Amino acid sequence: MKTSYLLILSISLLVFAETQSSFKFSGSVITLNKMGAKKAVGENKGKGFAVLELFTSEGCSSCPPADELLGKIQRETEGKPVYVLTYHVDYWDRLGWKDMYSSADFSERQVQYGHWLNFSPIFTPQVIINGKLQFVGSEEFAVRQAISEQLATDPVTTLTIQAYPEVGQLKVKYQVIHAAHDSRVLIAIIQKAAQTKVERGENAGRLLSHIQIVRKLESGQLNVTGEGNAAVALPKGFDTQHWEVVALVQNQNSGEILAVTKANL
Repeated sequence: MKTSYLLILSISLLVFAETQSSFKFSGSVITLNKMGAKKAVGENKGKGFAVLELFTSEGCSSCPPADELLGKIQRETEGKPVYVLTYHVDYWDRLGWKDMYSSADFSERQVQYGHWLNFSPIFTPQVIINGKLQFVGSEEFAVRQAISEQLATDPVTTLTIQAYPEVGQLKVKYQVIHAAHDSRVLIAIIQKAAQTKVERGENAGRLLSHIQIVRKLESGQLNVTGEGNAAVALPKGFDTQHWEVVALVQNQNSGEILAVTKANL
């Protein structure tokens, strides 16, 4: 009996040790190693933020899993400083299906990230986090790991904005403190959700669900005091219930996003 008890105890300790190598507990964060699938985004100790910019297309068969992943992350991180922006690029449009949300401006933004982050060629689905980290958009572990790391930082720059719609335009006033040289404010007008029945191309026959669709992205300058104003033409169908406005401060030399906030419409 004693021998059996020691054998069982030894096996239990071995199993516990294996488990500890796969799971790390830190507050409310549960981290799985790469043999697992997921890293939950828990309470961050810093005052950081995570801006997830996904470059996607309805014409790309590998994009729906990335759209679904970012949608899941957005739901899980509600109330946390995690901001999802999805840009529909236009270079897939010539391959059988024109994405109604696509824009050459968004393709150009992705090309600019290629210059900033020194990667080539551009691809979909690609996610850029805080303008300085890039991943395949469906790489769940890597994306979650990067979000947690960015939330644990303490940004130097702060951004505040006031925004209100007025006769087809969005009037925006913003203030940036500790802005880096050559920084600009970007104002993204975002449609929160939509669905499309794709009829042709790689996703023919599929009903695709989209979240946080960037419909317009405008750039604003800062004066010497870090203040600025902008008037942005509102896309057709805009309303304050199903759309939102996110503002970013981005370093134009490196691409790093220094601050982010959401407008209270």
